[in-house]
Amino acid sequence: MTSMTGYAYQELSNEKALISVEIKSVNSRFLDLTINLPPFLNALEAYFRNKITSKIVRGKVDVFIRIKEYESDSEVYADTNMAKGYFAAIQKVSEACGYDKNNIPLSLILSQPGVLNSNKNYNPDDYKKLIEPVFDKALEAFCNDRQREGLNMKKDLESKLEKLAVCADFFKDFQPKMEESFKEQIKARFAEILGDNNFVIDENRIMTETASMMIKYTINEEIVRLQSHIQAMRKELAENPTPGKKLDFICQEMNREINTIGSKNQFTEVGAMVITAKDALENIREQSKNIE
Repeated sequence: MTSMTGYAYQELSNEKALISVEIKSVNSRFLDLTINLPPFLNALEAYFRNKITSKIVRGKVDVFIRIKEYESDSEVYADTNMAKGYFAAIQKVSEACGYDKNNIPLSLILSQPGVLNSNKNYNPDDYKKLIEPVFDKALEAFCNDRQREGLNMKKDLESKLEKLAVCADFFKDFQPKMEESFKEQIKARFAEILGDNNFVIDENRIMTETASMMIKYTINEEIVRLQSHIQAMRKELAENPTPGKKLDFICQEMNREINTIGSKNQFTEVGAMVITAKDALENIREQSKNIE
């Protein structure tokens, strides 16, 4: 099991450049991957994207690849015709506004777009070879960080699921007590109605009334389904490396059964256990949102 949150940073410095790779992620329903590269290396994005998607299924993942070169092989050149055009146009504006047209700073001309340009000579494969070792180490550390957090989350989920299973067992064990309690209530009601008259209470009538109440308030079907969902969740936790979406669905089904048990409940003990079950389930649901 893997957490959707993680972080890793790696850097390498050699005689040519300082290369750093930072990867971080937070929760997301799907894989939302953003790779930030220096503009001149955009052609390499697909390559590094494939490396990420081969290991990550869900999460909002941001990757930052930075290169600080010690020696640049960029060629800078000036477009003098464009510079002259800007100069002439700025002179006209200065003259029209009453400014000294001969006192235009050079920095103003140089700051105009297209006056100074650069052309970087580079081979993408050379940069890929430079970045890849750093990227692979960062990706490995990132995956390890998510797995470490995922292991802790799995232990927490198993603990909360065990608490939920205890609640389900309590509901099941309480069923005979419910029937006996209904039976005693009906007997008491008959006795109250008949008073001190020496009428014999009809046991068959009591059983019929008890069965009627059990049909109305029984929670047996809900317990069976709840226990089935618990087993399904245990299987997902044990066998599915990316169970996040499935766990969320199972939580919805569990919540439905627990709510029905609560709505049918007529006993304080069951009501208290319903609250405990809902608390455990809410913890499971929140935690499942952090799982890949």
